[in-house]
Amino acid sequence: MNISKFNSEGYPDPTPYEAIKSLEKASKVYRPLVYIASPFAGDTERNTERARGYCRLAVSKGCIPLAPHLLYPQFMEDEDWQERELGIQFALILLGKCDELWVFGDRISSGMAREITKAKKRSMPIRYFNARCEEVFR
Repeated sequence: MNISKFNSEGYPDPTPYEAIKSLEKASKVYRPLVYIASPFAGDTERNTERARGYCRLAVSKGCIPLAPHLLYPQFMEDEDWQERELGIQFALILLGKCDELWVFGDRISSGMAREITKAKKRSMPIRYFNARCEEVFR
C-alpha cells in the first residue's frame, strides 16, 4: 500500500503513515525455509506423491518447503550416476540456505544420509517424521 506522509493540503501528517506502515510490517509473517528429505528411488511415483504430501505438511505448519528431489528429476536422469551426483551436489548447496532439515519416512536412503550428515556439520536443526507425518525423536 502506498500512503503519503503528508495530508491532502500538503502538511506533514505522520500518524496515518506510521499506522499503515506498522500494519504492513505486522502482516509479514516470517516463514522458515525447511528442506524436505524423503526417499525417492525405487517406487518413484509413490515416493513423489509422498514428498508432495510432506511439502503440504510443511506449508500447513507455516513453513516454506524445499524438496530438490521433486525438482531435479524433472530434467535430470536419476538413473545416470553423474547426473544423480550433480543433483545431490545442487541439493546440498540448497540445504545450506535452509533453516531446518525435515527427514521423512521409515528408512534413510544414501542421498538422505548425505543430507543429514551435511546438516549435522552445519549444526542445523533436524526433525524426523515417520511416513504418516508423525514426528519421532531420535
